[in-house]
Amino acid sequence: MCPLKILVVEDEKKIAESISQGLTEKQFDVDIALDGLSAKKMIADISYDLIILDINVPFFNGYELCVFIRQQNKNLPVLMLTAMDTLDQKLAGFDAGTDDYLVKPFDFKELLVRVKALLKRSSHYNADDNVLQVSGLVMNLDSKQVTRNGKEILLTAKEFQLLEYFIRNKNRVLSRADIAIDVWDIDFDTGTNVIDVYVNFLRKKIDKEFDQKLIFTYVGLGYILKENG
Repeated sequence: MCPLKILVVEDEKKIAESISQGLTEKQFDVDIALDGLSAKKMIADISYDLIILDINVPFFNGYELCVFIRQQNKNLPVLMLTAMDTLDQKLAGFDAGTDDYLVKPFDFKELLVRVKALLKRSSHYNADDNVLQVSGLVMNLDSKQVTRNGKEILLTAKEFQLLEYFIRNKNRVLSRADIAIDVWDIDFDTGTNVIDVYVNFLRKKIDKEFDQKLIFTYVGLGYILKENG
């Protein structure tokens, strides 16, 4: 069986080589790109199982590369690295299409856990049915297409992920903390309304023009997607 292939995009050579050495010792096949231009060519020419992507790389930054990756492969797992732990930066990364975030400096053990989780999730989704359905709403996890009663609904990467989370947990009340941890991979900050904002974005797209509503608010508890609202 061929080892899984990972691309590390990191302009700090020592960090890139350290990550590569650690992953190679865990039986992964690792390539390194020290800038965005090299990374873009390698992503276009080589089939990877996962990409570890630093935000601040020359020529094309991590956000631009992530958008390019999603144009090439909507399901390729991407782990984004950053030296800044800000909510705005994380949201920008998720909107660009990243699957997970890791803040520098980090312990290699944590990186390895994130890598294995993303690879397992990717394998799990490929093995399972790639279409989720609820009350006329259809999500294709491969094509990233969403329709309701046959009408196409355009979602951002994060809205798509949020909707998938709702459907997989349908008829269950989800707290803001649940959503923050499972969808954004961040601790819930009571001073921010980012969860409510994105839920409202999603509501407007999948509920506003339809008689049957799917997403409901439970005051003081969170949100629920009801199959038979």
